Amino acid sequence: MNTVHDPLPAALAACPHGIAPTEWQARLQLAACYRIFDFWGWSEGIYNHISLRVPGPEHHFLLNPFGLHYSEVTASNLVKVDLDGRLLSDSPWPINPAGFTPHATLHRHLAGAHCVMHTHTTAGMAVACSAQGLETTNFYAAQLSDRVAYHDFEGITLHADEGPRLLASVGQRQAVILRNHGLLVWSETLPKALYTLWALQRACEVQVAGAALGPRQPIAEAVRQGCVEDARRFLGGAAMGQDLFAAMLRRIDRLDPSWKQ
Repeated sequence: MNTVHDPLPAALAACPHGIAPTEWQARLQLAACYRIFDFWGWSEGIYNHISLRVPGPEHHFLLNPFGLHYSEVTASNLVKVDLDGRLLSDSPWPINPAGFTPHATLHRHLAGAHCVMHTHTTAGMAVACSAQGLETTNFYAAQLSDRVAYHDFEGITLHADEGPRLLASVGQRQAVILRNHGLLVWSETLPKALYTLWALQRACEVQVAGAALGPRQPIAEAVRQGCVEDARRFLGGAAMGQDLFAAMLRRIDRLDPSWKQ
């Protein structure tokens, strides 16, 4: 059962002048998540993205400065943009159009897409490139089996006209396998998105690791449905992912607290 832990209130005391406390908290949360991705080996050089909506009526969101490694991302150097890609923060760094375009599509059109994450992990890409996609033959895949969408590969994600097709593919499913490409998740909160991507990544890793062992042991349909319901009951609340995020934040803070700068 998830419990709510807020690991960030002490850091809010250092909120810089000119930045609202709610935005600073979002910046801290997102910067910490970039460091967690790096710790887990999910970074892709300077590529891929995690974006987080800034609280408030405006549809503004934060993402990584293009050119920085995930280990260099801090709360203050995150870039704030609007849905048309206009920079709203003073930054010497640009944004990556290939990352901005699909993230902006989801932020604009899905009311619950406050956080969007995209990775090119080896296991995730391997499953995305396989004809069968994600097999429901392991613990994590069974939990996610009613939440996974697929979107066909259309090339580098630079073109806004792909947006409607991406939205049609995604629907309301928050775990997305971009065929021939990688993994994408979205959710109402960053901890929820983090848990969903972690479970999806683990499902892919287990599937790839087991591929050399021959046919996988199937999961009975009744058991699969039970896993879906149990996951929804125990992991679907407002606190979903909070404990995982809090634990990983403590870990990366011991390694390098510069994410809070």
